[in-house]
Amino acid sequence: MAAAALPAGRYHRPMDGPAPASPSFLARIPANPHGRDFAVGDIHGCFTALWQALEHIGFDPARDRLFSVGDLVNRGPESAQVLHWLAQPWFHAISGNHDLMAWRHALGRPHPQVDVLAHGGDWLTSTAPQLLARIARQLQALPLAMEVATPGGPVGLVHADCPSDDWQDLREHALSPSDQDCCLWSRQRYQRRYAAPVRNVRAVVHGHTTVPTMQTLGNVFFIDTGGWRGGQGHFTLLDLHTLMPLRGPGPAAAEAVRRRYR
Repeated sequence: MAAAALPAGRYHRPMDGPAPASPSFLARIPANPHGRDFAVGDIHGCFTALWQALEHIGFDPARDRLFSVGDLVNRGPESAQVLHWLAQPWFHAISGNHDLMAWRHALGRPHPQVDVLAHGGDWLTSTAPQLLARIARQLQALPLAMEVATPGGPVGLVHADCPSDDWQDLREHALSPSDQDCCLWSRQRYQRRYAAPVRNVRAVVHGHTTVPTMQTLGNVFFIDTGGWRGGQGHFTLLDLHTLMPLRGPGPAAAEAVRRRYR
């Protein structure tokens, strides 16, 4: 998607030792009194298709907000556009494991256990160095978790898995390296079908694990429905006020949007 398409203005793998910490582990976002709030699963450089999904549900960037649960880059053709999205006042994001791998590679600290170039990171070698450095700094600054105030209570966002059954732990304590690892890489809750609720939060929203339709375990929502997988998936947009999902069309129709904005 060309930058002009956006309105202006307003593997489960262990990491090597301590996970590089974000400047702020938990970002807390105040309530939106003017419009709706949506969470979206992994984007993976498919921003044209995501914008089409937002148009499909009548997203209004003057009133509404969009929250990404991470993995903004890699695999898709438009990863370098992430800077444009992160600059939008209505777009907020946390880090995913692919974002971590990308910025580490770009800053000369490639992940020793996972080759990002073999996992959709080829764009890193074809992006101009100055632009890539700017992208890396932005991705490195993303928090690992986010809390969004909603009319029904706070909703938490973590890319892969919540390291505690009590959200208050994330508010009050610095996370250990293994806890940070859990936030970025773990699939344990989903694989074990662990349905105990996370206390002291209305809901927790994850991406990372790709599912055919939104899945819930207790008050935990898994919303990566493969909008980045061509015609094999679609973007799920979870309304954080109602906790009801809306479905956007998948990337199969994205070419029509590309033509529109040429």
